Amino acid sequence: MTKIHFIAIGGAAMHNLALAVASKAGYQVTGSDDEIFDPALTHLRDAGLLPDKMGWYPERITPDIDAIILGMHAREDNPELVRARELGIKIYSFPEYLYEQTKDKIRIVVGGSHGKTTTTSMILYVLNRLGIEADYMVGAQIEGFERMVRLSDTAKYAVFEGDEYLTSPLDLRSKFLWYHPHVAILTGIAWDHINVFPTFPQYVDTFRKFVHTIEPDGSFIYFKGDENLCLLAEELKIKNLKLKIVPYDAYDGNVAMQVFGKHNMQNLQAAMLACHCIGVTPDDFYREISTFTGASNRLEKICETGNSVAYKDFAHSPSKLKATINAVRERYPEKKLIACMELHTFSSLMADFLPQYKDCMKEADIAYVYFNPKVIEHKRLTPITAEEVRNAFGTKNVEVFTESEALQKQLRNLEYKNTALLMMSSGTFDGVNIKEFANELLHG
Repeated sequence: MTKIHFIAIGGAAMHNLALAVASKAGYQVTGSDDEIFDPALTHLRDAGLLPDKMGWYPERITPDIDAIILGMHAREDNPELVRARELGIKIYSFPEYLYEQTKDKIRIVVGGSHGKTTTTSMILYVLNRLGIEADYMVGAQIEGFERMVRLSDTAKYAVFEGDEYLTSPLDLRSKFLWYHPHVAILTGIAWDHINVFPTFPQYVDTFRKFVHTIEPDGSFIYFKGDENLCLLAEELKIKNLKLKIVPYDAYDGNVAMQVFGKHNMQNLQAAMLACHCIGVTPDDFYREISTFTGASNRLEKICETGNSVAYKDFAHSPSKLKATINAVRERYPEKKLIACMELHTFSSLMADFLPQYKDCMKEADIAYVYFNPKVIEHKRLTPITAEEVRNAFGTKNVEVFTESEALQKQLRNLEYKNTALLMMSSGTFDGVNIKEFANELLHG
C-alpha cells in the first residue's frame, strides 16, 4: 500500500488530485488543511478524505508515509512540512507529482494568459467523444467528466492545463515548467500575476522558459496574432531545436458551433491542432466539438427568458474581461449588455496594475465593477479607491461599487427586457449565488 499525504488538501486542484490518487488501486490518501470550503469540502467528505479536524498536526506525519504532496496554500514553515523534511519523506509539488505519474505518456499542455481552461476542455471533450483515453488536469468541470483530475495506468496520453503561477512554497518556478510537453499550446501573453512577475518582460520570460521544455521532436502551437508569441517562435526557429512550430488563427469554417466569440474560435483551432498531433483528423474534431457547450464558469449560460439571457464567466484579468464582453456583444448586438465584474485577484487589486483595464468594458451599455476593501486589507495590499478604479477603466459607462449589497440593489433596479447580463468573477461578489441571482433578475 502506497501512502500519500496532502498538505493543504482543500485547494481546487489539490483536492481533485487527492480524489484521483485515492481512486487508484494500492493507494491510501490522507490530508490536512486549516480551512476547506465547498465544493472541496463535500467532495472530500463523500470520498472519506476530509480531515477529522482542521489545522496542521505534525504527529500525522509518520515514517511510513511514502510521499507528501504540497499545496501552494501551505507556508514554508508549515509544521507538517517541517516534520516531513526532518523524516526525509519525499515531497512533491502538485505539478511535479502529475509529471511523475505521466512521464511515460504523451503529454499535451495548454498554457497562456487566457483560454487555457477552455482549450484544454475542448481537447478532452473531443478525445472523450472519440473514445481516446487520456489522463488529465483541467481547471473546470467538463460535461462527461466526473472530476478535474484523472490519473491511470492505462492511458497513453495526458492533457494538462498549464498554469504559469508558482509551483509551491519550496519551488518558486512556474507550475507548467514541470510538465515537459510533447505538444505545447500558448494562447497568448497578457500580463498577469503582478505579485509574482512585477514587470512584463519577467512575465514573458516564464513563457520563454516553458517553450524550451518541449520534448525533442515535439510541437509548439501558438496564436499568431500575439506579437510576443511570434517572437518566441522565431527564437525557437533560430535555435533549430527540431520542433514543429505551428501558428494558428480563429476557426472560420462552416460547421455550426455551440460556443461563440472570436476568442473561443481561436481556442477551438488550437485544440484541433493539438488533437491532430496525436492522430485525430480535422473532420472528426470539428464534428465532435460542434456539440461542446463550454466549460463550467467559462461563458456559461446560467439563465434565459423569452428575450433575455445571462452568462457567468471566470474573467477577471484585462484580456479575459475584454474578450468575454466583446464576445457577448458580437453574439447579441441588438440586446442591452449589462456587464458586472469583480476585482478579486492579487493583480486586479494592485494600484500599479489597474491601468491595464483601460477600455476593457467599453462595449457594455452598463458596466459595474465591484471590489471589497476588506479583501485588499486581507491580502495586505495598498488601499485603492473607487475613483482610482473608475479612472483606470477609463470609460463613462463604468460605475464602481465597494459594497456587495449596494451593487445587488442597483442590479435589481434595472430593466432586463431584451438584455444580455454578464457576471464575471473568480470569486462570488461576497457570497452571492450568481446563478440564483441572475434568475431572480431576469424573471423579475
